Amino acid sequence: MLLFDPDAILLIRMNSIGSSAGLWIGFSLFILFMLSLDLGLFNRKAHAIRYREAAIWSGVWILLAMVFAGIVFWYQGTDLGLKFLTGYVIELSLSVDNLFVFLLIFSFFKVPAKVQHRVLFWGVMGALVMRLTMIFVGAALINRFHWIIYVFGAFLVYTGIKMFRQEDSDIQPEDNPVVRAVTRYIPITRHYEGQNFFTKVDGKHTGTLLLLVLVIVEVTDLVFAVDSIPAIFAITTNTFIVYTSNVFAILGLRSMYFLLAGVVEKFQYLRMGLAIVLTFIGVKMLIEVFDVIISVKISLAVVATVLLASVVASILWPKDAAMKIDVEMPQDFDSLFEDDPEDNPEDKPIEK
Repeated sequence: MLLFDPDAILLIRMNSIGSSAGLWIGFSLFILFMLSLDLGLFNRKAHAIRYREAAIWSGVWILLAMVFAGIVFWYQGTDLGLKFLTGYVIELSLSVDNLFVFLLIFSFFKVPAKVQHRVLFWGVMGALVMRLTMIFVGAALINRFHWIIYVFGAFLVYTGIKMFRQEDSDIQPEDNPVVRAVTRYIPITRHYEGQNFFTKVDGKHTGTLLLLVLVIVEVTDLVFAVDSIPAIFAITTNTFIVYTSNVFAILGLRSMYFLLAGVVEKFQYLRMGLAIVLTFIGVKMLIEVFDVIISVKISLAVVATVLLASVVASILWPKDAAMKIDVEMPQDFDSLFEDDPEDNPEDKPIEK
C-alpha cells in the first residue's frame, strides 16, 4: 500500500514550478513597464536631471522596493522577507559606493549633463542581463558544488580587507584593455553627437564618444557584480530573492546618482563601512563550515548599523576629499549638502 500518491506529488510540483514562473514573468513585466515609462514618457527627450526630479524618482524606487518587501513578508513569510530586505540593503549600499566610479568616468569624458541619464539607463539594462546570468550561474554552482560558497566567503573577506587599504585613485581609461579593444575594432569619434551612440562619418557607421562611455560603464558594473553577487548569496540562494533585490538596488542607482552626485565624495567613511560589511558577510559564509549559523535578523542588524554609523561619522567628522571631481550638472542643481562656491574660492576651476 502506497503512503503517497505519485500523481498528487507531480501535480504539486507542477503547481510550484508554475507559480515560480508566474513570479518571474510578473516581476519582469512590471520592471519593463516601469522602464518604458521612464524612457518612453518621462525622459523621451534628453534633458539634464534636476535635483528635485532625482529625489522624487529615488523615493519612488525605494518605496516600490519596500512595497515589494511587504508583499514578500505577507505571501512568503518572515524569513524570505528579511532575506530580501537584507539583500536589498547590501546591494543598495554597494551601489552607492559605485557612484563614485561613475562620477570619475563622466568627469574624465566630460559627459554632458543632458545625456548622463541615457548612459545610465542603457547601462542599467545591460547590468540587469549580466547580473541575471551571473545569479543563475552562481546558484547552479552552489547547488552542484556546495563548497564553492566558502570560496565566495574567502573572496569577500579578501575584498573587504583590500577595501580597507584602498585609496581613491584617478581612472585612466586609455590604459583599460576593454577601451583599447573597442577603439581598435570600432571606429569612435572624439566628440558627442547629441544622445546618439552611433553616427555616420564619410558614409560609414561610427560609434560616438557616448558609446565608448557606455561600454566602460557596462564593464565597470560587471566588476562591481563580482563583489555584490557573492555577498547576497551569503544571505540566501533563492534566485528570485537574489535577483529582485539586485534589480531594485540597480534601478534606484540611476536616480541616486543624480541625487548624490555632488556629495558622494563627502561620505569618506562609507567605504570603511562597506569594507566591514563585506568582511562580516565573508566570515559569515566561512564559519558555516563549523555549523555556526548567523541568523538573517542579526545579519540585517549588523549591516544596517555599520552603514548608518559610517554615514553619521562622515557627517559629524568630515574631512577633505582625496580628489575633486568635476562633473557637469544642471545650472540650477541645488543639493542640500552642496557647499557654497563663494565660500570656497579655491575650488573654482582655473581658466587657462
